[in-house]
Amino acid sequence: MTWEIVAGLFVLIGGIVSIVTPIVKLTKSITELTVKVDDFARQIEQQSVRSKEAHKRLWEHNEEQDDKLQEHEIRISNLENKE
Repeated sequence: MTWEIVAGLFVLIGGIVSIVTPIVKLTKSITELTVKVDDFARQIEQQSVRSKEAHKRLWEHNEEQDDKLQEHEIRISNLENKE
């Protein structure tokens, strides 16, 4: 009867190990994935901020160009009207 108890304990321990091992691996994988997703989200947020700043600079430059173009149009019109 003692050998049956020992064999039963080995089977029980083997069953527990066979269940716990994949759970530990899965937990580790989920943790790594969470860290990577958080890092990716942070990078996306930073990219969004940089894009907004770049678009702002582009629109400001575009407005400057529009103002210069308008001034040139006025000067050309004035020169044409003088003749």
